Amino acid sequence: MTAKATLTSRAANHSLLGSLRVPGDKSMSHRAVMFSSLAEGTSHVTGLLEGEDVMATLAAFRAMGVTAEGPDNGALTVHGVGMNGLQAPESDLDMGNSGTAMRLMAGILAAQRFASKLIGDESLTKRPMRRVTVPLTSMGARCATDDNGCPPIHIRGVEKLEPITYKLPMASAQIKSAVLLAGLYADGETSVTEPAPTRDHTERMLKAYGYQCQSEKVSDTVTTIRVKGGGKLTATDIDIPADISSAAFFMVAASIVPGSRLLLEHVCVNPTRTGIIDILKAMGADIKLINPRAVGGEPVADIQVSYVGLKGCEIDPELVPLAIDEFPVICIAAACAEGQTTVSGAEELRHKESDRISAMVEGMRAIGVDVEERRDGMLITGGKIAGGTVESYHDHRIAMSFAIAGAVSENGVLINGAETVATSFPNFVELANAAGLSIDD
Repeated sequence: MTAKATLTSRAANHSLLGSLRVPGDKSMSHRAVMFSSLAEGTSHVTGLLEGEDVMATLAAFRAMGVTAEGPDNGALTVHGVGMNGLQAPESDLDMGNSGTAMRLMAGILAAQRFASKLIGDESLTKRPMRRVTVPLTSMGARCATDDNGCPPIHIRGVEKLEPITYKLPMASAQIKSAVLLAGLYADGETSVTEPAPTRDHTERMLKAYGYQCQSEKVSDTVTTIRVKGGGKLTATDIDIPADISSAAFFMVAASIVPGSRLLLEHVCVNPTRTGIIDILKAMGADIKLINPRAVGGEPVADIQVSYVGLKGCEIDPELVPLAIDEFPVICIAAACAEGQTTVSGAEELRHKESDRISAMVEGMRAIGVDVEERRDGMLITGGKIAGGTVESYHDHRIAMSFAIAGAVSENGVLINGAETVATSFPNFVELANAAGLSIDD
């Protein structure tokens, strides 16, 4: 898509039938590039997401002396330089639209002996970064944001870091991972305690690359993760399954387009990511996991979704961290459900690529949905979607969510600012139309 692209989504041509495979998991793709670069030896990655965000991460490591071949159809070969083999980049490292990349890279770069600067696009420069620079500074890192607490992140070289015991002020896999990655370089044991479960791809992948990482359940919701500095990552082969965040768009589409029955193949169903399934099931969705298996230490399954009429519900706030990226499309499911759906405990949505609470409320109102905005969520009353023009605020998940809404609209939905879809789902339009949707770019 070109700059400031638009998408036009109209009523689906027919029921969504058959099977499809969405691109590789973005969170895992970022980490695979990072860990392969820091490993000793050559790693082979398959299923890599070739979206702009992941390519920005790969470009950053190439700028620091890492050699890699590909990606070619999701296959990437990375020749690792070891934990201490990165070289000073000659220019700023551009993380594009990716908060994940910037926060995790801050953890790695804070431990290096050279200076660096992390920059991003217009959207990323509005996202809060003190949430990572504060704990990193307490470890002895010399890193700072601009005065507004947002990017760029300026990092100066250090000789070593000190371990810390850190309690996350919020449930965030990105902050957790930044501290853990810095902890790999610290002189001693670093521990991070999270108040609620968050994605554990960092912990799982560290183990896949041979680095010890211990997790201890403190209570039903609280977990402490520990790493000791001074170890090494060993090259390995990683197969990245399909991204459940990308599959979520089709899970909702099949749940709201009458007569649909879709099979989504080889999807990562890590329990820290399946909030979308739990929420849709609470709304009455017909979702089955078929052929569950383990791939590279991650649980994987095929997800079968069949159309049934959805019903509104009160979404459990404890599910919010497990479906934080999927809430825009969950809102579309709620807009098509019978009755009311309440979203609460989701204030973190205001600090994503856009203020996703305000953006979704504004967009839903523009297409005829009855919705009330609240500080930490919203109240959505289901009904018919008339259609209209919405602003995505250059947020890829907002844009794709309203493309799904168009599939059941009376007059179609025009989405402005959809160029960022390429950051996470470069073949979204092609795959959606093959499944039976009607989207023009």
